[in-house]
Amino acid sequence: MSNPIRVLSGHLVNQIAAGEVVERPAAVVKELIENSLDSDCRRVEIEVERGGIKRLRVRDDGRGIPGDQLALALARHATSKVAELSDLEAVMTLGFRGEALPSIASVSRLRLISRAREEAHAWEISVGQDGVPSPPCPAAHPFGTSVDVQDLFYNVPARRKFLRTEQTELGHLEQVVRRIALARPDVAFQLRHNGRILHDLAAAQDQRGQDQRLAGLLGEAFVEQALTLDETAVGLRLWGWVVRPAFSRGQADQQFFYVNGRMVRDKLVSHAVRQAFSDLLHQARHPCYVLFLELPARLVDCNVHPAKHEVRFREARQVHDFIFRALQRRLTAGVLGASTADAPTGSGQGLDQAPSPVAQMPGAPGRGLSLPLPLAVSDARPGYAGRFRADFAIQSPAGVPDRLAREVSAALAEGADATPAAAPLGFALAQLNGVYLLAQTPDGLIIVDIHAAHERIGYERLKRGWHAGGVVRQPLLLPVTVAVAPGEAERIETHAATLAALGLVIDRIDSGTLVVREVPALLRGADHAALLRDLLADLAVHERSTRLEESMNAVLATMACHGAVRANRRLTLDEMNALLREMERTAAIDQCNHGRPTWIRIGYTELDDWFSRGR
Repeated sequence: MSNPIRVLSGHLVNQIAAGEVVERPAAVVKELIENSLDSDCRRVEIEVERGGIKRLRVRDDGRGIPGDQLALALARHATSKVAELSDLEAVMTLGFRGEALPSIASVSRLRLISRAREEAHAWEISVGQDGVPSPPCPAAHPFGTSVDVQDLFYNVPARRKFLRTEQTELGHLEQVVRRIALARPDVAFQLRHNGRILHDLAAAQDQRGQDQRLAGLLGEAFVEQALTLDETAVGLRLWGWVVRPAFSRGQADQQFFYVNGRMVRDKLVSHAVRQAFSDLLHQARHPCYVLFLELPARLVDCNVHPAKHEVRFREARQVHDFIFRALQRRLTAGVLGASTADAPTGSGQGLDQAPSPVAQMPGAPGRGLSLPLPLAVSDARPGYAGRFRADFAIQSPAGVPDRLAREVSAALAEGADATPAAAPLGFALAQLNGVYLLAQTPDGLIIVDIHAAHERIGYERLKRGWHAGGVVRQPLLLPVTVAVAPGEAERIETHAATLAALGLVIDRIDSGTLVVREVPALLRGADHAALLRDLLADLAVHERSTRLEESMNAVLATMACHGAVRANRRLTLDEMNALLREMERTAAIDQCNHGRPTWIRIGYTELDDWFSRGR
C-alpha cells in the first residue's frame, strides 16, 4: 500500500522553503539587508562570526515593526508589501513574499528585536527549536530592527555539511554586501567579522561620495577607467559606469547589473552586454561594469526565481536592443568620441554622440571630434604653453598642416588653458623604438601604439565600406546540405529574408533538410554547416543572431591587421600627424581589434611627480 497523503507541519514546510531561500550565510544576509532597505533605513550594520555560520546580526535604523506585529513577521506568507494580485504585477520592493524570516528561523536560533517610531520602547521575540515564536517581551533597542541569527543549520546536519570553510563563506557574504552597497550609495554600511571592521562605507551625499563608494568597493582603477552612461528611450533608462574595453579583466568579478534596484543575473541582459562588447574585446577577457536598468514595474516580473536572481521582461526584445545599442554607442564613442558620419554600427546606422565622463566641450568643425579631450594646462605651469607654441613653430610647416598650425597658434595666443579643438591628440614629436608614436599636447604627452591604432582605423574603414556597399554574395559550387529538426527548419524560413540581406541564402528542401546555396564572399572559406548550426542555436534562444556579422567582422579584422603599419617602419612627421588626425575621427579608437589600448596619456603633473618638481 502506498504512503497516505498528509498535510505537512508548518515547521517542516518552512524548512523545505529554507532550502530554496537559505543556501548559505550570504543568502541570509541578502534577505535581511533587503528587508532593512525596504524599511527606508539610512544605515545598516552587519556583524558576523565565523563567516556567518556561528552568528550573524543585521541591524538597521528603519521604520521598525510594532510589537503587536512581531509574531506576524515570523509567520509564513505574511507581508506588508503585497495585499492583492495587482500588487504582484508592479512590485518595487526588494522583498515581498514573506518567506525569508520564517525560513531562516526554521534552520537557526533567531531573535528579532524592533522598535517602531511611534512606540516608547522596543519589543523582542525569539523562535524555539520547534519553530514556534515566543510571546513578545519589552527590550532595549534604538529605533529600527535587529535580526540575530545563530548556529545556522544546527537542526539540519545534512545542509550544514555542504557549507564551506569560514573564509569561503565570508567571501560570499562580503560579495553580497558589496553588490547591495553599490546599488544603494545613499545608505551607510558597516561589515564586521569576528570583531574586525571589513567595510565602513559612509552614505554618499554627492557625486564625489559616489565615486568614493565605487573606489572603496571596486578599486581606484575602476573609477579612473570608467565611462559614465545615462540613456533613456521608450520608457527605459540605462545608467551607471562601464570600464573601457582596453581595461578588461581575466575574470567576470566586476560585473554588476541591477533592474529597478535589484541585482540580477539574467541571460537576456548578459547576451546584450556581451554583444555590445563583441567587437571591442578579446574573447578571453571580461568587461567590467556597474549598470542600472530602470523601467515601469509592470513591464518586469521579478517573481520567477525563489531567490529573485532572475527576472522576466514583458518586452524582452525591446529591452535587449535598448541595452545593446546604449552600450554600443558609449563604448564606440569612447573617451575621444566620434562624429556621427564616421561611426559605423552593426546595423549600418550612425552612432549618436555620447558625452565625455569628464566634461562636455565645444566640438571641432567639420568631421572632426564633437567631444575633444579635456586638455587643460594648470595655471601654475604657464611655461608649458609657451614651450608648446615654440615646438609647433619648429615643426611647421613640415610636421603640421598650415591650417592646424594657425589654429594652434590662435588658441595658444588666447591663454595657457586654450586647447586646439581640431587636434586633441596633439602633434607628433618622434617615433620610439619603431613601435610607438610620441605626441605633445598643451598639458601632457600622448603615446600611441602605431600598429594597434592603424589596425583599428583600417578595421572601421573596412566595416564602413562593407555596410555602404552591401554584401557581395558567393554562390557555392557544391551547396552544403544540413539535417535539422523540423522546428529549426521553420525558424530559418521565418528569417530567410534577413539572412539573404546579409549574404546567406538558405533553401528548405524538405521538413528537416536545409541547403546553403550562397554565402558572403568574405566567408567563402568558412565552415558553412557549423555557421548554420550556430545561427540556429542563437535563434532558438534569443530569436535573433549576430553570428554572420561576427564572422564577417572577424575576417575584416584579420584583413585590417595584415594591412596595418608594421613595427620598425619609419614614419615621417607628416605621416604620424595624419595618423593622429585619423584616430580622432575613428570610432572605438581607444582599443585595437583585440581589446588592447591604442594610446595612453601622461600629464605634466604626473611627470613633475616623477622628478619631484615643485617639492
